[in-house]
Amino acid sequence: MIKRLQKRYALSEQGAKDLVKGCLACVLQNLSFMFPVGLLYFLVGDLMNGGVPGEKIAFYIVGCVVCIGLILLTTYFQYNATYFATYTESGVRRITLAERLRKIPLSFFGKKDLADLTSTIMADCTFLEQSFSHFIPELAGSIISTVLISISLLVFDWRMALAALWVLPVAFAIVGFSAKVQERLNQKAMDVKMACADGIQECIETVRDLKANNAEAEYLKGLEKKIRAVEHRSILNEFGLAAFVVSASLILKLGIATVALVGSILLIGGSLDVLTFFLFLLVVSRLYDPLQGALQNLAAVISTRTNIARMNEILDHPIQQGENRLSNKGYDITFDHVGFAYNTGETVLKDVSFTAKQGEVTALVGPSGGGKTTVSRLAARFWDVSRGKITVGGMDISKIDPETLLSLFSIVFQDVTLFDNTILENIRIGNKDATDEQVLAAAKLANVDEFAEKLPDGWHTNIGENGCELSGGERQRISIARAFLKNAPIILLDEATASLDVENETLIQTALSRLIADKTVLVIAHRMRTVAGADHIVVLENGHVAEQGTPAELMQKGGLYRHMVELQSQSAQWKLNGTKR
Repeated sequence: MIKRLQKRYALSEQGAKDLVKGCLACVLQNLSFMFPVGLLYFLVGDLMNGGVPGEKIAFYIVGCVVCIGLILLTTYFQYNATYFATYTESGVRRITLAERLRKIPLSFFGKKDLADLTSTIMADCTFLEQSFSHFIPELAGSIISTVLISISLLVFDWRMALAALWVLPVAFAIVGFSAKVQERLNQKAMDVKMACADGIQECIETVRDLKANNAEAEYLKGLEKKIRAVEHRSILNEFGLAAFVVSASLILKLGIATVALVGSILLIGGSLDVLTFFLFLLVVSRLYDPLQGALQNLAAVISTRTNIARMNEILDHPIQQGENRLSNKGYDITFDHVGFAYNTGETVLKDVSFTAKQGEVTALVGPSGGGKTTVSRLAARFWDVSRGKITVGGMDISKIDPETLLSLFSIVFQDVTLFDNTILENIRIGNKDATDEQVLAAAKLANVDEFAEKLPDGWHTNIGENGCELSGGERQRISIARAFLKNAPIILLDEATASLDVENETLIQTALSRLIADKTVLVIAHRMRTVAGADHIVVLENGHVAEQGTPAELMQKGGLYRHMVELQSQSAQWKLNGTKR
């Protein structure tokens, strides 16, 4: 049962156990509220027989104290078993999702955007937090306690029991039949919410471009339509839910009427005493009260299916696994007949074979879309190959845990990600145990000191969200400094100097030449002068190796590499007006 609950509600093992405890606590709480009804039954009986005997006064006083004590105790138990446990599980669920995302291949993120994943971790977890603290335990508690009370009523008087209970299966059936309708409505509502969230995020991220192109008004019109769609779907959801819940609630109200009608008939016929009639009216009024909320809870529980499905999509996704022990001999990177295709079916690499040797700079060049970035990502096992094999020092990387493998790599991406922190701490991400002296040394290798020391607070200047206070070249230099600080045996540079001016690019290249001693360097570049000093060049075109060799060999060969060099040399001779200098 625990495993089933884990799967059904995206819970941890402890969360599933706590859910069971919460349901039992709600059962006990609901049953505790029936004790005053029984006490009142005996009191009314005594009053109808001439008054409360003196010897029973103490009984009723003790009974009241016991009832109050039971209600307080069960309420306290229920509060701890639902609210406290739920908030703990909510934290565990968010951490579990984050940990799972950390181990999922990057191919998964190609199908998801930031707004969707953020909504799953935050909004969906918040909704489930409310469900597990308010809806699910109380629903289960109401159903179980109602079953127990119903059995007691049937034993006491089956005729009156049937008059009171016939409405229950009918009411729950009405809400249950709404499950498919609610799922469709919730899915459509979730789709328009994600579209709206994407639109808002895109608007914030591209506000500069929208202003520059005078496209704000037109874009906001489209965004307004998405917001209106969310409003429209929310109204439909509420109407769809209310239609079933209200109908079920009206059916419940009929139960009181049928109890009164059947009781009156039996009372007139002499087959029912007044006290039993009174008892059933009391029980029914108390019985329907939690069930009223249970119907709403049932509808809310049905609504959780969409949220849980989104979480299970993450939790059930295959993760990259492998050994935590490195067995490589050296750091040569070898691509052996590697093929790769995205989940969309798009083939990116076809039979790619080459070796990036330790102590050499291997450059990946070629037309855009040729697969250069994909090759670097596969080398670091951000994705797994579709066929073939990639080895590092003879070690098959598909059998190594990605985080263990990445300890061998220092990577500088074309798109730099910085954190809202100081320059010093942004560089220290390369090695969290590094001293300030080591961080500064790495920073100077990347020429970060040229601009950092001019800032108001120097190295301790906060650079804002994603380094918004810095230029593109300055952000890139911080990223390169991280690679220096990590000092890993393999270096991947994805157009690392693209945002640097010629002077800084030259300085970085000089620093790199000091860094790569006895290391494996894989460089992706579009500017041919960047790789002119490389030891080995691999030219990728349409997902396969068109040619490879030293720069001199390729220039002599007169193939694609030479053609690209000549084109860039030719383009450098043109002015903006299209005339030659």
